Amino acid sequence: MGFGAAIRSCFAKYVTFSGRAVRSEFWYFFLFSLLVNIAATALDFAIFGMSPYRPLQLIANLALLLPRISVAVRRLHDIDRSGWWFFLVLVPIIGWIIQLIWYCTRGTEGDNRFGPAPPRAMADALP
Repeated sequence: MGFGAAIRSCFAKYVTFSGRAVRSEFWYFFLFSLLVNIAATALDFAIFGMSPYRPLQLIANLALLLPRISVAVRRLHDIDRSGWWFFLVLVPIIGWIIQLIWYCTRGTEGDNRFGPAPPRAMADALP
């Protein structure tokens, strides 16, 4: 899945917490979120200077919050883990490390309890 296709897919499944998301979809959306955040921060600095108020960054983060959570839950489903494991992010450092490892793990082959395997055109090229 390419960058544009991943972004379109995540916005099309804005609050869809069922199904599966391949690694490329998750990581491309992560990259997109990071780039949007950087751009919003730069615009905030350009418009508001060194003021502590960052309204554009806040709006961007709020707009991307639900798609980020839903793609993370679908990514967990792809490795055959419940979406409730997303809350492991609330455990500082250890939870973050475990989730990072899971997000980098290849998805289960074939169908699993969360749905059918993603089409080969969407599957990761990574080992």
